[in-house]
Amino acid sequence: GANAILGVSLAVAKASAEEAGLPLYRYVGGAFASLLPVPMMNIINGGAHADNPIDIQEFMIMPVGAETGADAIRMGAEIFHALKKKLKDAGHNTNVGDEGGFAPNIGSTDEALGFVMKAIEAAGYKPGDDVMLAIDAASTEFFKNGKYELAGEGKSL
Repeated sequence: GANAILGVSLAVAKASAEEAGLPLYRYVGGAFASLLPVPMMNIINGGAHADNPIDIQEFMIMPVGAETGADAIRMGAEIFHALKKKLKDAGHNTNVGDEGGFAPNIGSTDEALGFVMKAIEAAGYKPGDDVMLAIDAASTEFFKNGKYELAGEGKSL
């Protein structure tokens, strides 16, 4: 469902912006829009989108230090490739999950975050300044019987 509706929505938005003679970001953001949003790039998959024990569904990076959209995409690609190298060097597979991030068979959320932080630094960026982290926990996937069951980590909250 989401893949089909997203494509249709984007096509309609682009056509409407073209008809109005406006850049897409201005059409969507309104008359006072002057900045493109910071992209959230999915680089590690877990949860329902991967066949690994990580409970969190998506670990993402946000290149907040980028000057332009092109710089943000370049930063994301550099970090993605640095992450691939870090995972390979640690003996993990670099297969991708359903959402395009790597789906390594690592044991915990903390370990996944550690790999992301090391990849950011290996690409030459400073976590918290140049690049922020974001997650999509998809917590409804592990909320059962009134508790959050983190099966991959053997925890119940």
